[in-house]
This record gives sequence, structure tokens and C-alpha cells, in this order.
Amino acid sequence: MSLRQKVADKSAVVGVVGLGYVGLPLARAFHQAGFKVMGFDVDESKIVALKEGRNYLKHLGKDFVADMAKSGRFEATANMGRLGEADAVILAVPTPLGPHLEPDMSYVMRTTQDVAKTLRPGQIVVLESTTYPRTTRDDMLPVLEKSGLKCGKDFFLAFSPEREDPGRKDFDTQTIPKLVGGIDQESGQIAYEMYKHAIKSVVLVSSAEVAESAKLLENIFRAINIALVNEMKVVLTAMDIDIWEVVEAAKTKPFGFMAFYPGPGLGGHCIPIDPFYLTWKAREVGHATKFIELAGEINRGMPEYVVHRLMLALNKHGKAIGTSKVLVLGVAYKPDIDDLRESPSFELIEKFKDLGAEVDYNDPHIPETPKVRRHDLKLRSKDLSPEMLASYDAVVIATNHSDYDYALIGKHAKLIVDTRNAMKGFERRDHIVMA
Repeated sequence: MSLRQKVADKSAVVGVVGLGYVGLPLARAFHQAGFKVMGFDVDESKIVALKEGRNYLKHLGKDFVADMAKSGRFEATANMGRLGEADAVILAVPTPLGPHLEPDMSYVMRTTQDVAKTLRPGQIVVLESTTYPRTTRDDMLPVLEKSGLKCGKDFFLAFSPEREDPGRKDFDTQTIPKLVGGIDQESGQIAYEMYKHAIKSVVLVSSAEVAESAKLLENIFRAINIALVNEMKVVLTAMDIDIWEVVEAAKTKPFGFMAFYPGPGLGGHCIPIDPFYLTWKAREVGHATKFIELAGEINRGMPEYVVHRLMLALNKHGKAIGTSKVLVLGVAYKPDIDDLRESPSFELIEKFKDLGAEVDYNDPHIPETPKVRRHDLKLRSKDLSPEMLASYDAVVIATNHSDYDYALIGKHAKLIVDTRNAMKGFERRDHIVMA
């Protein structure tokens, strides 16, 4: 039976490599569509959890994977030697930056090599990880064709960028429109037909390169506009103008404006990282990406701005930061999730500590700080109480979780540095500093 026939009657086995924020919801989407699904991950703890029907991504809900474990159509494994059992192999692995803001393609290429070892006729391989244009064609394809099989004839290869936004309520994996682009026409068509079973809206573009570039454009658009509003925040704050009210006023225009909001820095896997994939690739072809690099410079400078605002606020209260106790509220990169990737809170805490402050944090979603790419804070979340809040010289709101009792915080904290406009409804303002 041909691969297209297997896709059409849902007898194809779908393998998802990387069972994190992208891969796990995708595996569930194909499972709910009626496919047999194999989940691959090098983290054995995830494999054990999935076999027991336990979900380790809290924002998705406790029962997110329970039906998969009981169905008989889902299997989780750390054995990459079994990749050949899947008819479709979807790669959802990390694409971080190296120490010099260069793309770290080690996860993609290592996984591609694993796929190549078991590649067989009648398989399709799809990359979902965000990367620079021509990764699928120039980097992955030669590795896969070393097997002696030919793309478009023996196996198929496509790119379909993930568009996950953890914690979002109005869209999910199955309802966010999906882009698909193949290395050749047949690869694109098969990938399109496969995703159509699991995703409500699938858009087939002419090539993998178009799909790769579209994903970068989406994220670069956000990074540049966030940098713009962050820069305006710094300028308008110096003029004693409320940037948050300015954004709300601009939003009243029904066309030609899209609201973006300032913050203490960029977090998440996509926006702080993905633009630099194009920056790096642009240099290779002799071009500079001035907008992207300037936006990166502004956004990376926001934690330092928050530190500066805290220091000024403490000085006005007769305190030096080096002798102060500081409480950071929120270490997740966005509200109401437990995702720590590239969270600016980690950098804030380290900067406060470097200046001599005694620093603690509270986050209802993160009981302790794990080791992340550049940080190992070894801290545990402190319980909030009136007495506890009053014991700190300053409270810095870094993440505006909806669980927080902002009236309690406003009443008992001596000094609040608010980076998220979380205290907008609190009437007393003399101890609140916007940053």
C-alpha cells in the first residue's frame, strides 16, 4: 500500500520526535484524528509519565494524555532505533542559540541522523522546529539521501512550522492554521493530506523554503514591534507618560495598528531566539539584518532597565540595592504557565544578586527553579502572606499571573516595581514604580 493510501485511510503510523511543548500536543492531535501514534523522546521521565497517562505540561491540564495511554494506539519510547516503524516521522526538537547567538542545529542534525539510520521506502519526514531558510533542503536532505534512497521517489521530506503559544485559550494545535511546504511537489502534497486529518486548516505553500521563511517573518514581526514599544516605554517614562495608557489609546484605531506591550525582556523559545537564525543566514549571503539586530539589542537591554528603575526607587526610599531584600513575582516567561524558556526573570534575579541584594521569588506554577540553559539559581518559591510581603524592601512584578492577589500585594508591599502593568487597578500609587 502506498504512503498516500495509508494517510488517506489513517493506517499510517505517525511518529513524533520530541514530546515537549510542540510535540506532545501534536501527537495528541494525530491520536484524536484516529492515527496510531509513536512518541519519541530522549527524556526517560517523559516516557514513564506518558505510559502511566500522566501529563507533565501543566498548562495543558491533568487529563491531557490520559485517553492516549488507554487507547492502544499510542506508544512512547526513547529508542530511536524504532523510527523506521513510523510511516511519518515529525521532528519537533529544540533549535536554541549558541553562546555567540549562532544557531545550534545539533538537535535537528542528530535527530536527522537517527532517522537516516532506519529510513525506508514509503516514509515521510517533516521538520517542525523553527530554523533558517534552506535547512530542510541543504542540511537535512543530504543526510537522509546518504541512505541511498531518493527524496520524492523513495521517501518524502517537508517543513511545517510549529505555531504553539503555551497557555493560550482561544487557539490550540488543532485550530491554529498550519503551513506546509515540501522539498518537491509530491512531498508537500503528502504532508498536506496528512496534516489535514489532524488540523482544522492547512495551507500548502510552494516549497519548504517559503514555509521556513514565513515562520521567521512571524516571529521577527513580533520581536521588532515589542522592541519598538519597549523603546517607547523608556522614552515616555522619562517624560512621565504612561506607555500602557498610550497603547490602549492607539488601539482605538480600527486599522493600521496592532497592539504590542512592553515588559522586562523577551521570553519563550521563539521570539528571543528565532530572529537570530535569519541574522546568521543573512551574513552567509552577504547581507545585514539591521532591524532584527537593533530589535534584539533593545529587547536584551530591558532587564538592565528594570534594574535601573529598581535602584532609583530604592534610593528614593533611602535604601541601596546592595543592602536590600527583593522579592521577584513570577519566573515563568508569560502568565499562567510553567514555561521557563528564556524567561527574563532569571536574568533579573542574577543581576539583583550581583549587585548584592538578597533575592527570593514566588511563582504559583514553579515550586523551584531548575537548571536552564544559562542559569542555575537553586531557589524555591516562597509562600505569599501579608507579613512575608512586608518583610521585603521591594517587590518586582516580573510575570503577571492571574493567581496573584494584587490587592494584597499592593496593600502590604513597601515598594512595588511593576513591569507588567499588573497594578493598574490599585488606587494607591505612591509606592508603585512602573518599569
